Amino acid sequence: MYAMKAVLALSLALLCLLPTHARAAQVDITAPSAILMEKSTGEVLCEQDSHAVYEPASVTKVMTLLLVMEAIDAGSLSWDDVITASPYACSMGGSQIWLKEGEQLTVSEMVKAVAVASANDCAVALAEAVAGSETAFVQQMNERAKELGMESTVFCNCTGLPAEGHVSSAYDIALMSRELILNHPQLREYTTIWMDTLRDGQFQLTNTNRLIYSYPGATGLKTGSTDSALYCLSATAERDGMELIAVVMHAATPTDRFDSAAALLNYGFANYALTQVYPDQVLPPIAVLLGEQDTVQPELARDCTILTQQRQSASITTQIHLPQEISAPVEEGQKLGEMVVYLDGQKHETVDLVAASGVPRLTTLGIFQELLDTLFFLPTNV
Repeated sequence: MYAMKAVLALSLALLCLLPTHARAAQVDITAPSAILMEKSTGEVLCEQDSHAVYEPASVTKVMTLLLVMEAIDAGSLSWDDVITASPYACSMGGSQIWLKEGEQLTVSEMVKAVAVASANDCAVALAEAVAGSETAFVQQMNERAKELGMESTVFCNCTGLPAEGHVSSAYDIALMSRELILNHPQLREYTTIWMDTLRDGQFQLTNTNRLIYSYPGATGLKTGSTDSALYCLSATAERDGMELIAVVMHAATPTDRFDSAAALLNYGFANYALTQVYPDQVLPPIAVLLGEQDTVQPELARDCTILTQQRQSASITTQIHLPQEISAPVEEGQKLGEMVVYLDGQKHETVDLVAASGVPRLTTLGIFQELLDTLFFLPTNV
C-alpha cells in the first residue's frame, strides 16, 4: 500500500512539473478538439486533443486573409484596387454576397465581405487577384502552411467548402491565426465589425462570429461550419494588452463552439498575464575605437514579454553582457551584446542588444586630426 501511495504521489508531482503546453485543457468545454494560445509568445495555455484532424470549413479563410494581407504588404495588391468578379468566383455556393459576373468591388470591400460574412465568392475573387487562379492560390496556401509548421493541414480550396482531403487541426489553425493577428493588426478593423453594408448600403452584412457582439474584448476571427465539419471557430480577444487565440473544432452546435471558445478565453484571462521585461540597469554607452563618435548607445533589438501565471509571483531578473569597447565602423542595428532573462532563477530567453545608431570609421585625415588634437591639448603640469 505504501509503495502504491508513493508511486501515485510521484506521478502527481511529475504531472505538476509538465510544461503548460503539455497539459490537457483545464476548462469545461464540450468540443472534442480545442486549444488556447497567447499571441505574442505563441505559448499554448491549454489544449484538448489539439492535433486531431478535422475539416476546418470556413476557418480556412484565415489563411486566405493572411495571403491577401501579405500581398498588400508586398505591394502587389492595394486596398483600393478594383477586382472584377469572374464567372468562377460567382459560381461558389455556401456563404456569399451573390457577386454577379463582371461586378466590381475594391479589395477593401471584398476583405470586409470575407471577414464579416464569410463570403466564398469574394474569397475566390481575392485569390484570383493575388495568384491568377484559385489553384495557384491554394498552392501558395499549402506552401505557407508548411512554413508555419502546420503539419496536419492540407488545403484544397480557399473557401473551406467541402472537399476530400481538405483538413486541418486546432493547433494548426492557432498557428495561422497567430501569424495573421500578430503581423497584420489592421485586419482587426474588419474582424471586429458586427454589422455593416456593401453596395452603397444596399447589401447588409452581419458577422458570423457572435462573440464580436457578446464577448468583452473580442477582436475576431473566423467561424466555419458544414454538415461534415460541424461547427468550428478561431476566436481572438484582447484584454490588458494580452491577446488570446481560442480554437474550437468539430463542436456539435453553434452554441457549443461559442461557449467553448468563451470558456477558453475566460480561463486564459483569469490565469495569465504578460510582463514587459526591461534591463535591470541602465545600458551604458560603449566606447568606439577610431569612430567619428566616441561612443555608441546599445538598445534592445526587440520588445521582450514574458507570460506568467497570475497566481504565481514570478521573479524576473536580467543580466547584461556588453563589451567595454568596439572598433568602428558600427552599423545601426549591429549586435553589440545580449540581455539574458531569468524567470525564477532559470534562464528563459536571450535578447540581443544592438547599436541604436551607426558610427562611421574615421578617415585617414580624421585620424591624423585626432592625433594632433591629442598632442596639442594634453593637460600640462604647472
